[in-house]
Amino acid sequence: MSGEQMVYQFSQGSKEMKSLLGGKGANLAEMSRLGLPVPPGFIICTEACNLYFARGRQIWPELERELEHNLKLLEQQTQRRFGGGKAPLLLSVRSGAAISMPGMMDTILNLGLNRETMEALADETANRRFALDCYRRFIQMFAEVVLKVGPYHFENILHEIKERRGVDSDAALLPEDLERAIDLFLEVVRRETGASFPEDPREQLLRAVQAVFDSWHNPRAQVYRRNNRIPDDLGTAVNVQAMVFGNMGDDSATGVAFTRNPSTGEAQLYGEFLVNAQGEDVVAGIRTPRPLAELKQVMPELYQQFVEAGRTLETHYRDMQDIEFTIERKKLYILQTRAGKRSAAAAVKIAVDMVEEGMISREEALQRVDPGQLEQLLHRRIDPEARLEVIARGLPASPGAASGKVIFSADRAQSEAARGEKVLLVRPETTPDDIHGIYAAQGVLTSRGGMTSHAAVVARGIGKPCVCGCESLRIDQAQGRFYIGDREFAEGEVLSIDGSTGRVILGEVPLIDPELSLEFKKLLSWADQIRRLKVRANADTPEDASRALEMGAEGIGLCRTEHMFMEKSRVPLVQRMILASTPQERQEALADLLPLQKNDFKGILKVMAGYPVTIRLLDPPLHEFLPNRDALLLEVDRLRRENGDQELLQQKEALLQKVRSLSEMNPMLGHRGCRLGLVYPEIYRMQVQAIFGAAVELLEEGMAPEQLQLEIMIPLVGHRQELVRMKEEVERTADAVLKEAGRDLPYLIGTMIELPRACLVAGQLAETAQFFSFGTNDLTQTTLGYSRDDAEGKFLPFYIQEKILPENPFMEIDRKGVGRLVKLAIEEGRRSRPGLKLGVCGEHGGDPASVEFFHEAGLDYVSCSPFRIPIARLAAARALLDV
Repeated sequence: MSGEQMVYQFSQGSKEMKSLLGGKGANLAEMSRLGLPVPPGFIICTEACNLYFARGRQIWPELERELEHNLKLLEQQTQRRFGGGKAPLLLSVRSGAAISMPGMMDTILNLGLNRETMEALADETANRRFALDCYRRFIQMFAEVVLKVGPYHFENILHEIKERRGVDSDAALLPEDLERAIDLFLEVVRRETGASFPEDPREQLLRAVQAVFDSWHNPRAQVYRRNNRIPDDLGTAVNVQAMVFGNMGDDSATGVAFTRNPSTGEAQLYGEFLVNAQGEDVVAGIRTPRPLAELKQVMPELYQQFVEAGRTLETHYRDMQDIEFTIERKKLYILQTRAGKRSAAAAVKIAVDMVEEGMISREEALQRVDPGQLEQLLHRRIDPEARLEVIARGLPASPGAASGKVIFSADRAQSEAARGEKVLLVRPETTPDDIHGIYAAQGVLTSRGGMTSHAAVVARGIGKPCVCGCESLRIDQAQGRFYIGDREFAEGEVLSIDGSTGRVILGEVPLIDPELSLEFKKLLSWADQIRRLKVRANADTPEDASRALEMGAEGIGLCRTEHMFMEKSRVPLVQRMILASTPQERQEALADLLPLQKNDFKGILKVMAGYPVTIRLLDPPLHEFLPNRDALLLEVDRLRRENGDQELLQQKEALLQKVRSLSEMNPMLGHRGCRLGLVYPEIYRMQVQAIFGAAVELLEEGMAPEQLQLEIMIPLVGHRQELVRMKEEVERTADAVLKEAGRDLPYLIGTMIELPRACLVAGQLAETAQFFSFGTNDLTQTTLGYSRDDAEGKFLPFYIQEKILPENPFMEIDRKGVGRLVKLAIEEGRRSRPGLKLGVCGEHGGDPASVEFFHEAGLDYVSCSPFRIPIARLAAARALLDV
């Protein structure tokens, strides 16, 4: 392996070589081939990264020789010398994975500087301040990334020097200030590492390459990969490139731009720049940059050149591009291009617009939008009628609105969120080390940084609201205070942010449901034309049903009748039914519940006219409708001690006795589902009477029979006889209601497949069932032997972090275990009953990866919560396209 080529010149690569050269390297090579102004360089491939880890994190001799050979070529291309001479060659050393991971790994700029080369650079440019600035930047970056010296050492030194000089900006420091900073920086390195800063440029390069490789496994990169499902074995390439300088003076600049707006998708150049700065100043949020439009006034010719380069790249890649550029003494250089990270709204608009511009096909547009990203569009926004106390404004960096307690630390944001608190991460600026806090928070607010800062890019990518560059915000982390203007607040104060407008609002704000754009509807209409898999909704009320239709549902795949029982005004009736001591008493309580249930079903069936509606009969154990046992014990004890109302005490004691008699050691596997219906048939009988009574009333009001597509689902069946008996009971009751009304109405009776045994005997069950609906929530619990609440609260996060499990099996279907049972049930069921209708109604029905599996397995439909219907529609289309 070590004898193979590991280092590639830009001229040897192309955009098709991403897996080998990484995205950044492949694109640098491609831009060079296009004739764009790219500083020359070479790429150490991703295979070298994996071999580096296989060799115990050691650089091997053959790789050193390849590096030396390519350095010689780079010296020839640039007419500069690495490590000395009058024209020293300085390098940038940057990571570049095959799948973009912005800001997650390490970069080192100005590599090759020491006292000798710094003086040569000062002489060559006739700009000593510039050379000193580059050297102090290099020492700080190399020390932080390679030598692992804490950044606060350098930040404190710079802060003190600026205070002494009476300036706010690094750019305002004089040469003597920078000389002092360099001396103090070098002293920090000696003190913190016990060794002098490395002066040999070749040693600097080897150690920088090792640091970039090592950064593949740093904590923030691991978190990012885990959250974005990027494999750990891809490795990163290392891009070594001749430096160009945006900090040579007022005729130099650096910036980041998108060929379209990454928040809205509008077809306009969008970005930011800084004069007399290096690229890290923009993306790290150290200084608040200027809008790119201002470059047109500052450097009009170079602005036009950049516009043309952006147009060339977008046309060539047929996608919106994120471009880093530097202007060195009025010459433009393109340092990087990649497909730009974008909000969900922007992704949809860009995809649809590019179809209408003739740039891509409809099928490509569907593949450009990640189904999971659509959830961002379904976030709520601030109610426009609400009265708001806007206390500050920043840049609208990522759309959506959020409220929460202000927390300054990413670690505490994560721990508070884990306890169920809603938090806002509020920082001067974020760094890649804060990513876990960003994921945990409701939203992000920063006092510095722009629309292309780390906070903005990460928040947009994961759908978190974000406001950046709120310059009136000042944070005193040591005292746990923050200030907005002349107002003082404590950490923990509740604020709200509007990432679409940049507003910062005092207190919690009312939020309303989103409205879907024309482009969103158009994209989903294209998905509907392609997909095979139908998409239904899990809906328990007429309101849920209406919302589901708005989202594009093609029926209800799960109507949970127990949710109707849990309405506050009905609980006493349900409890009366449970507490009944005789069948007669229970029947009287059920008679009172019947009209309420009938009206519930009538409302849902009316809304869903013309669509199938699957109604699951009562599933949970009866004790769930009774008060908490511990709370009852305390109340009974209080009444006894205080000699309280004796009649009330007797009622509570009777209730406590019933709760005790109904309690179970493991209720999930206890007296619930069809077991309840078999022991207490009058409960299911009442529900079936309510369902068909509602249908009869709708028929009598003029609804056509074909508009009613009833599917009655028996839950938790594991044995054929359970289903046979329950089906007979349902048919007997339904037919009696229809016969009394003189009506004829077709309907289906099926079962929920949520036990491993049901999958194994699916052929027998299909002899009786007319449809199967896989309840993958319970099927996952019973197959894996996990109690979901306990597993997710105790060991699942550890299992996922330690790679014992690849994903949370309650979020994404476990293909090898649960998935295998599903496939077996499909095969056995359809062998027994060809044409058996098959669906899924667990939460997996709205997960894109699981939808892909259900498409491959041959289900007829998935069912999910109303707000995940658009995700399932797009995922179903992509499942077909990705085959």
